[in-house]
Order: sequence, then structure tokens, then C-alpha cells
Amino acid sequence: MSDINEEKFRRMTESPVGPLIAKLAVPCIISMLVTSFYNMADTFFVGQLKSNSATGAVGVVFSMMAIIQAVGFFFGHGSGNYISRELGKKNYAEAEKMAATGFFSALAAGTLIMLIGEIFLEELAYLLGSTETILPYTMAYLKAILLGAPWITASFVLNNQLRFQGNASYGMVGITCGAILNIILDPILIFGFDMGIAGAGYATVISQFVSFCVLLMGMQKKGSIKLCFSNIQLKWYYYKNIIAGGFPSLARQGLASVATISLNHAAGPYGDAVIAAMGVVQRIAMFGASAMIGFGQGFQPFCGFNFGAGLYKRVKEGFYFCVKTSSAFLLMIAAVGFIFAPEIISLFRDDPEVIRIGTTAMRFQCMTFVTHGWIVMSNMMTQVIGKSVQATFLAAARQGLFFIPAVLILSGIIDVLGIQLAQSIADIGTFLCAIPIQLKVLKELDNKNI
Repeated sequence: MSDINEEKFRRMTESPVGPLIAKLAVPCIISMLVTSFYNMADTFFVGQLKSNSATGAVGVVFSMMAIIQAVGFFFGHGSGNYISRELGKKNYAEAEKMAATGFFSALAAGTLIMLIGEIFLEELAYLLGSTETILPYTMAYLKAILLGAPWITASFVLNNQLRFQGNASYGMVGITCGAILNIILDPILIFGFDMGIAGAGYATVISQFVSFCVLLMGMQKKGSIKLCFSNIQLKWYYYKNIIAGGFPSLARQGLASVATISLNHAAGPYGDAVIAAMGVVQRIAMFGASAMIGFGQGFQPFCGFNFGAGLYKRVKEGFYFCVKTSSAFLLMIAAVGFIFAPEIISLFRDDPEVIRIGTTAMRFQCMTFVTHGWIVMSNMMTQVIGKSVQATFLAAARQGLFFIPAVLILSGIIDVLGIQLAQSIADIGTFLCAIPIQLKVLKELDNKNI
């Protein structure tokens, strides 16, 4: 185990920056793309039910999925950031204690979400933005999704802990197995067993449980930190570090959920077609950004190891490599999305009104898509190196500080157009804030090298 860790340390701190990050990023990109397929698959197959209400229900419950994922990211990133820094310092025992603490805490939190959600199911459905016409579909889908909350939160922790150790390939296998199973089960349960939208929910839960089991086996592989119940540390020191490293992710994902709820409430008065259209656009945008986020996730273990080892010049070099590469990629994706927006929207819902509304919203988002490169990489770097205040602000800015006010205010002023414009306005505002924040952090790294 020691020899393997020594070899990993040398690889992370001595290998050429660009090729190393690219190698680390490949399994992360695949994992992110595959994760997006979970919601994309449900949206696609539910769309075949020919009901705007059913499609809208998937969009409504997406905000609950975001909450569950936020808890997983909180414990996964919080423990993972700490693990990567400790591995960079060669403190392997500390890394094992944090791994167990983060994993079992997430499993307990997911169980609590499941119990509370099932008890207050109808109230939760309305809170998420369900209308009367969407409610029966929302409750059927939500009831199933909540059953998977423990496995979903724990899976996100396992995937992130593996990634922060530099073992992202194990996480990729676990996530991919679950996604493939989800795609297979969706049509079988929705149409074959005539379960409707509930079938999509149960397909997701079953596939997430299988993914959880595969990821758990990945933690037992040679070179990975072993999870041991006896290593749990119910001490403030460990939870303080989880909060510092994970709160930006909780803010980002949690506010993404609040943003979706706000979007659903803003869109509700204009009919189910608007809710369905914006739900589809959200998933498409998330899929388009997932490869870029995966690339940044390949940067995070590199950043943590090298920052922990005091190699600040390599950290800065890695940041700029990721920004340039991701920005070029985003420009290409945005061009494709802008040109073929109607065709892409129609893949998920063939209703002309949904396509018309979604096309405009998607084209607005494509116009500001390139800003995500600097925003996301800045957020990831500040989070890993322990700049919790800056990381939390950047995480909260896009979906919280800018999007929520924009969608609520603009929808009341310019109606549906305001809903379609809100995300682009939020992107511009966040980008303008991220530039000076990150430049100051990079300057501090320069001073450390002196």
C-alpha cells in the first residue's frame, strides 16, 4: 500500500501538467456524462408518454434530485478535498479516518431525507413547484426517487472520494454500470410493466443501488483507501473540514434546487408547456456542461496533491490549462446547441409549443455558455485549496444570488421571455464576479512561491 501511494504521489507532483490532468479527467468526464444520462433518460422516455404534465413532473422532481445530490456532494467534496491534501502530505491514516466519516455520515443523511420526504410527500410536491395538473405524476415519480436517497448520497461520496485519490476510473465504472442499467430499465418499467412515470423513478432507484454496490467494491481495490466503520470520527475537527470543503458544493447544488423550484413557480402561471420546456432545457444544458465539469474534476485531485505538497506553480499552471481547454470546448458545444436547438429539444418532447419556448431559452444560454470555463475552474480551485469563503460565494452566485432574483423579477416584467433570459443574465453576473476573485487567489499563489 505504501509503495502504491508513493508512486501515486510522484505521478501527481512530477508528471507533465497537461497530459496528467487530461488522463485524470477522462474517467471524470465519462462519469459526469453518464450521470447526466440518468435524468436525460427519464426525460426522454417519459416524454414518449405524450403528456406535458408527465414531462413537467420530471422537471419538478429534478429539484429534489438536486437536493439529494447536494448532500452527496457536500460530504463527498468535503471529505475528498481533505483526503487529497492529506495524501499530498502523506498522512494516510488521517485520509482513512476522513473517508469513513464522510461516507457513513452521507448514508445517514440520505436515510433521513428519505424518511422525511415519504412522510410529507404531497406537501413536498407542492413545495417543489408542482401544479394541480402535474401533482399526480409528481407524487408517483417523487415517491420512487426518495427511496433511493441513501444510495444516491452515498454513491456521490464514493465517486468523489475515489476521484480525489486519483482513482477516478473506479468511479467511472460504477457510475457507468448504473446509467446503462437505467437506460435498459426505463422502457421496460414505463411501458413493458405499464408503470408510467413511476417506472422511471424505480428504474433510477434500482440503477443507483447497483452503482452504489459497484462503487463500494471500487473502494476495496488495491491503491484505494479502505472504508472501515471503526475509523468514523464524530469529532468537530473532521466535520469542520467537511463543512469547509463541502459547503461550496452544498451551496451550488442546493441553490440549483432552489433555482429550479423558483423556475417552476415562475413558469407555473404560463402553463405546463413552459414548465416542460424549461425542464428539458435544464437537462440539455446540464449535459452540455457535464463534460467540462468532468474535466475540472480531473484538475481537483491534481490541485489538492500539489497544493498539499507546496508546489504552487504547478497548481497555477494546471488552472490555466483547464480554463483554456474547457473554454475552447464550450465554444464548440455552444455553437452546435445554438444552431440545432429546435432539433435537440424535439428529441425529448415533440409538442410545438414546448419546442418553440425551449429553443429560445436554449439559444440564450448558448450565448453565455463559454463563461462557465472560468467560473467552474475558479470555484473548483478555491474549494480544493481551502478558500472556503471565495468558493462558497462563487458556488452560490450563479444559481442563487443572480438566477433566483432574475427569474422571479423578469417573469413578472416580461413574462415568459424573462424566464428564458434569466440563466444567461445570471451567467454574465457570475463571470464578472469570478474574474477579480480568482485573479487575487492566483496572485496569492505567486507570493507563496517567493
